[in-house]
Amino acid sequence: MNSTTEKQFELIDHLNHILHHLKNKFVGKDDIIDLMGICLAGRENLFLLGPPGTAKSAMVRELSKLINGKSFEYLLTRFTEPNELFGPFDIRKLREGDLVTNTEGMLPEANLIFLDELLNANSAILNSLLMVLNEKVFRRGRENRELPVVMIVGASNHLPEDEALAALFDRFLIRVRCDYVDPALLNNVLEAGWKLEKKDMADKPEISAENIFDIQSMIGLVDLQEIRPAYINLVEMLRNAGVQVSDRRAVKLQRLIAASALLCKRTKAIPSDMWVMRYIWDTEEQQEVIAGIVNTVVSADKETASQHPRASLQAIPNADEIYKEVVDMTEKWDDVSLALAERTIIKDRLRYLNGRCEWISNEVQRKFVQEPIDALWQKIIHSA
Repeated sequence: MNSTTEKQFELIDHLNHILHHLKNKFVGKDDIIDLMGICLAGRENLFLLGPPGTAKSAMVRELSKLINGKSFEYLLTRFTEPNELFGPFDIRKLREGDLVTNTEGMLPEANLIFLDELLNANSAILNSLLMVLNEKVFRRGRENRELPVVMIVGASNHLPEDEALAALFDRFLIRVRCDYVDPALLNNVLEAGWKLEKKDMADKPEISAENIFDIQSMIGLVDLQEIRPAYINLVEMLRNAGVQVSDRRAVKLQRLIAASALLCKRTKAIPSDMWVMRYIWDTEEQQEVIAGIVNTVVSADKETASQHPRASLQAIPNADEIYKEVVDMTEKWDDVSLALAERTIIKDRLRYLNGRCEWISNEVQRKFVQEPIDALWQKIIHSA
């Protein structure tokens, strides 16, 4: 390894340290934070889907504090106007007959952009946003400038319902569900949240936007040749399963596969780096199908020592495991000597599993698991 490569890998270590810091702050969000790292290294957009109160905004805000650069956050509504995102026209220039935007403190100057409730975007700003998301370019009248953005994050509590918004959603290569954490981790969540309240600044790492750009420039150093046949086969399998993987998306997804290799300090991709493909779903129903296809490729990779940690982890709930756990909880609930605190734990856990059950896309399996969940809820209600 030459000195240049060593210096480049020091930047990778620094980024991984940033991600580790975030994981300590946001318990139970490791998958989302790992994907943030992938999108930062690959300079691609990340979409967070989830209900209010699941720390979507908080994670992005905390990341923005760790990036020594400018950030821009905005909550979109149906009435949001372009000026609110890009800035107003410069009045002084306008008097001289020039249409120039005053972008100070606005989206075009930001290194990290967070668009909350993204799918509330209206037609007035839609085209401008598409240009920003796809080409990382701000274009308005005669103005045309490249954006200094390292990553764009969008968030919503629902998926697109019309074609215009589907085009906006399509510009986000990676989509991840942001849910409430497992009740078993609640104590850790409360402790980490309280540290945030105290604004504990000890050992707070930072990375510059310039350093992130340096990491992004390393993407081209990753050798994809050996995995390309497997990647082409994977894309074909996904298309045959009804997943829309356009040629444009297939080309861009290579950047994220390369990013997985980089974050593992490799300049050569291995089959398990294709784990990122689990997160290219368009609908919630596609998740299990995609995960099953991608996991076939990932599990065949024998180079386990150098795999990305996320490669071997499953994002889709296992119906058999949930069913067994609910049966065990039902047996415990029937025990008349069970303490009140333990009954409370069972109720919290059941709420969590009930939410996970909704993510089982196979209807037969979902109904199979839902029956004992509903039965236990009835017991809990009647015992109240």
